[in-house]
Amino acid sequence: MITSKKRVKHLAFAILAVVMISFHAVPSSAQRPQPIPDFTRGGKTDGSHDWTLGATGARGWIYAWKHTADARQILITRVARNSPSDGILERGDVILGVEGEPFDDDARIQFARALTQAERNKSDGILKLIRWRNGQTENVEIRVPVMGTYSDTAPYDCEKSARILEQGCDVIAENGLRRVSISNNINALVLLATENPKYRPMLADYARKVSRYYADSFATWYYGYSIMFLAEYALATGDESVMPGLKRLALEAAHGQSKVGSWGHRFALPDGRVGGYGCMNSPGIPLTISMVLAREAGVDHPDVDLAITRSARFLRWYVDKGAIPYGDHAPWPGHEDNGKCSMVAVLFDLLGDAEAASFFSKMATAAYDERERGHTGIFFNILWAIPGVSRCGPQAVNSYWREQSWYYDLARGWDGYYRYQGSPVGEEEHGKYADFDSTGAYLLAYALPLKSLYITGKKPSSVRPLTKPEVDEVIAAGRGFFETKKKDRFRYHLRSDSDLLSGLSSWSPPVRKRSALELGKRKGNYQPGILKLLASDDRYSQYGAAEALGQLGRHGDVTASVSALTDALEAEDPCLRILAGEALASLGRPARPAVPKMLERLANTDPENDPRGMEQRFLCFSLFDRRGGLIGESIDGVDRELLLRAVRVGLQNEDGRARGSVGSVYEHLTYEEIKPILPAIHQAIVEPAPSGIMFANGIRLSGVALLAKHRIREGMPLCIQIMEIEKWGKKKRIAECLNTLETYGAAARPVLPELRQLEKDLLAHSESRMLSPIIQQLRDLIRDVENATGTVKLRSITETQAG
Repeated sequence: MITSKKRVKHLAFAILAVVMISFHAVPSSAQRPQPIPDFTRGGKTDGSHDWTLGATGARGWIYAWKHTADARQILITRVARNSPSDGILERGDVILGVEGEPFDDDARIQFARALTQAERNKSDGILKLIRWRNGQTENVEIRVPVMGTYSDTAPYDCEKSARILEQGCDVIAENGLRRVSISNNINALVLLATENPKYRPMLADYARKVSRYYADSFATWYYGYSIMFLAEYALATGDESVMPGLKRLALEAAHGQSKVGSWGHRFALPDGRVGGYGCMNSPGIPLTISMVLAREAGVDHPDVDLAITRSARFLRWYVDKGAIPYGDHAPWPGHEDNGKCSMVAVLFDLLGDAEAASFFSKMATAAYDERERGHTGIFFNILWAIPGVSRCGPQAVNSYWREQSWYYDLARGWDGYYRYQGSPVGEEEHGKYADFDSTGAYLLAYALPLKSLYITGKKPSSVRPLTKPEVDEVIAAGRGFFETKKKDRFRYHLRSDSDLLSGLSSWSPPVRKRSALELGKRKGNYQPGILKLLASDDRYSQYGAAEALGQLGRHGDVTASVSALTDALEAEDPCLRILAGEALASLGRPARPAVPKMLERLANTDPENDPRGMEQRFLCFSLFDRRGGLIGESIDGVDRELLLRAVRVGLQNEDGRARGSVGSVYEHLTYEEIKPILPAIHQAIVEPAPSGIMFANGIRLSGVALLAKHRIREGMPLCIQIMEIEKWGKKKRIAECLNTLETYGAAARPVLPELRQLEKDLLAHSESRMLSPIIQQLRDLIRDVENATGTVKLRSITETQAG
């Protein structure tokens, strides 16, 4: 037998770990909170970004861990020449307070609110600051332009909002729209929204550029906002000259959709799967919105209709379950994940789906304190915030604006230009949008009252406007987000038991989840009340109760919890069934009596009501995950026939990670037990899952390892087939396949020609240097197979089925 290459295998796993960690990582300065510096005593910044300080013309560094709640000083980092701050502030100054009082709360927010007050009509533009310089503290004044006062209905019927929009549009026009880009598409949309004739020539010229636009790399990102502008332009102007380009772009986008209704960084591969990281909703949702608008503008094609339908079905599943996540994943636990709930609020409103639009608009409204976080940066979170909130009506916008207007005033530069602000330290911020012109992204909020664009409400909304009490309830759902101590944030650990139990019945998935988590940390007899909620007729109460029972763990009568949750597996509501399954998995071994019922649910699909098998997906995790799955580590006592029926279904799930979890069963079954499902195992290797591409290799690698364990001939060519040296994650995949081929010994001689060709291909690969450990492992394998002695009796899948 060939000697094992354990060192190389361990290296491959280490490489994968680094890749996955870097994918979810935050900058190194954010790994743990930095000490709060005192700049009057020689304190230093941690090197993170500074902030625009509104119309002062200055920028400053503020202590920011997750938020700026603990900051009490602002270090001036630069001052623009001829700006209001020029001659009053200089680099190295420290702002200690406003209006004659030292900062006693979040310095950034207090500064911004003082700035807003200074811009009011009756203030004469005077911003009073406490300035420290070279050991001396004194009061100074900066005169900023008077912009007016936000009305009680802002940004509607608001003089200040109108003035800000006018100033910003002049800045956009002055800078021009020289090349097609995401930020220029958005800036052009804002100019278009004003319906000002003086911008028409510039917009017509830009529209011609967009109609000729083509991109390969990151096409999904660029196409979405290009089609969006072009469609809105065609609808607003009736310019027929752009229609051929609009139709071409829309069809390319539609044809680039994956078979499950999603998009990634690029368009889908020829086999209908998304490559690279897989599904990415941040570009996918704008693409869908853009195609809806293209259809509204006159693009009539069944492929566009199909793409819209697929995407809407894909996204609609998240209604009442949580925020739209990064990709084809579980719901995001907060109210917002980088603007995606706001995006789909607009999308579903345009589609006339009032239920979905209302839910996601409420999520967007409750997310006022979650706008400063998002994968790679917050540009899209700011862009889509107000358009998404607006679907709940003017009162929702007014209330949201009262929470966030300070942020908009702080971001607006002294010349009306908006630079990208970035996230606080501790949130995921990769600086991907540091060079983006953010002017249009902010101004879209001020263009809302014009209702001249479809994305800002030109089409009458399908959503019933929320009443004042309903808006208050939505705003209340957003409280308590920050981990940092803040006087005006009601923390969950400060909430009473009754408040938490009430929170389990909230319309908001994050409120239900956060309430359940906090109850799970406390010692109290909550189970009776929670069981009553689970038995109620209110679905939100049922959802929250299921989550809470899982969080309570083994406190109280576990048997009663298991029994109630097992009964919930028979509920008509698939969301409740999913939550019940997850709660049972959280209870661990005491919940194993529920396994037969869970396997039955997994084995019995419902294509009509659950076409993507989402219930099966989450049941796979609850049952088979090696960590936390009820039978992930042992299948002792599990009915084999029922288990194999469930495994067959799990192996056909659309999601790669769901399929991968099923692989934990393989190692526990004998050859005779595994024989009936060998065709299904083989098929799961040959045909990768259409979604969850990052995890799609797990079940394929487990499958070939299983075939090798039982000496099945078909496993060898499959190892060669699934190496796929041009696809993401190749290092781990190739290393494991080589380790699997190693176990065949001399029987692997028939694939030696393919292995030698593989060596040539790897040596010619653009990443050959990075692949050098794999190349050496391959050479060792070729040598050992050539020198191997003895015979290995092989089986065949076809023979076992015939026998």
